[in-house]
Amino acid sequence: MPELPEVETVRRGLARWSLNSTINAVQVLHHRATNPRSVAPLDVVAGASIAEISRRGKFLWFDLDRPYALVAHLGMSGQFRIQPVGAPDEKHLRARLLLDGHQELRFIDQRTFGWLAVSANEGPVPQLVSAIAPDIFDPLFDRSAVINKYRKKETEIKRALLDQNLMSGVGNIYADESLWRAKIHPQSRCDELSPRKIENLLAAAEIVMSKALVEGGTSFDSLYINVNGESGYFAHSLEAYGRENEPCSRCATHIRRIVFGGRSSHFCPKCQRL
Repeated sequence: MPELPEVETVRRGLARWSLNSTINAVQVLHHRATNPRSVAPLDVVAGASIAEISRRGKFLWFDLDRPYALVAHLGMSGQFRIQPVGAPDEKHLRARLLLDGHQELRFIDQRTFGWLAVSANEGPVPQLVSAIAPDIFDPLFDRSAVINKYRKKETEIKRALLDQNLMSGVGNIYADESLWRAKIHPQSRCDELSPRKIENLLAAAEIVMSKALVEGGTSFDSLYINVNGESGYFAHSLEAYGRENEPCSRCATHIRRIVFGGRSSHFCPKCQRL
């Protein structure tokens, strides 16, 4: 599933190619392309101008010259592509927005877990995104408050990192990478970690995702690409995730993989002692 660096890479691509464009028409090609919580059919945005493209965690939205926003979530395999009008349709094309300048903004989703929705635009984020916590790059992110929230959780730190109501944007890949960098075992209890340990973990998450952004995110297959079809290259820099039985770059101990909470976790058993 695309995480913060991948979604931010897509947001930047969308801003480059579609900012200040007018949405002339909308065509929905699959019923699951629209979130059931959409307050109106997607074609209500026809005629609107794209004033800004924003993000919180893994959510994107198009700020329009309307009292509502067009919100998007990429799910596991959602993609936005900018194509010239008349280009052949992609196999898993779910919706298209016809923009001025003879461009189409296409939403493609092989597994159909992603969606688009029209949402009331109230406050700093649309209503559909209001329950999602700020991510670590958000100006509204309160580091001290987040540290306190983590320390009160009676659960494993890996589970807490994936909780988008505490801090958004971190998924399985960057949770493993951040924990490796901070030398914290994924099954460590939140309420047993010191404030300094959690602060180190947040700093690690910020560093890891900043580096991933420079490389355009992480692509393991064609399910994540940028709006111009390019892949991300951070997979070459991964230290833990997906590296089971490979040597840790710090101590040469083989990376282990365990499963808990229905997810795989990769860690170094020497550097990240429980």
